[in-house]
Amino acid sequence: YRRLHTKETRLSQFNQTEIKAMLASYTKVLFVRDPFHRLIATFLQGMGISPSFSSFVQEVLDSGVHNSSVAWKPLVSLCWPCLIQYDYVVMFGFLRQELGHLLRRAGLPAGSLLPELTDSQVQWTYRWLSEQMFSELSAQQKKQLSRFYRWDLAAFPFSSSFLSD
Repeated sequence: YRRLHTKETRLSQFNQTEIKAMLASYTKVLFVRDPFHRLIATFLQGMGISPSFSSFVQEVLDSGVHNSSVAWKPLVSLCWPCLIQYDYVVMFGFLRQELGHLLRRAGLPAGSLLPELTDSQVQWTYRWLSEQMFSELSAQQKKQLSRFYRWDLAAFPFSSSFLSD
């Protein structure tokens, strides 16, 4: 299917038979990240024009799932994990461990290809940031965010997410 694949081609442009054949010919890897961490990263990168995290979250909630930016859109609406059989799901925060395993399974030398990743520092930093940012939100915003990302929270093991409560 290389001749059909271009930078602009979307999977939805093919019929079911072609989609099935293409997906079977690839190793499918899905990288997932706690939705609350994605919101924090998006806010810190200045992708929202809001002066505070709370007002940024309100913009996200007001946009709705269908009109939201790819930066904070629920993962299940982007990658369709219920329809596509992914070979690997790699969790942000465990990249070094999981990428090493993935590279070894692909027959590649894992140690030399991986950047220096400090997963424990990343996890600690996001835990601290999450606590700070979550405390800025109203009880209603917390509840609405949990509902906004309910399918992500159900599909992936984000057990330590602030939105799981």
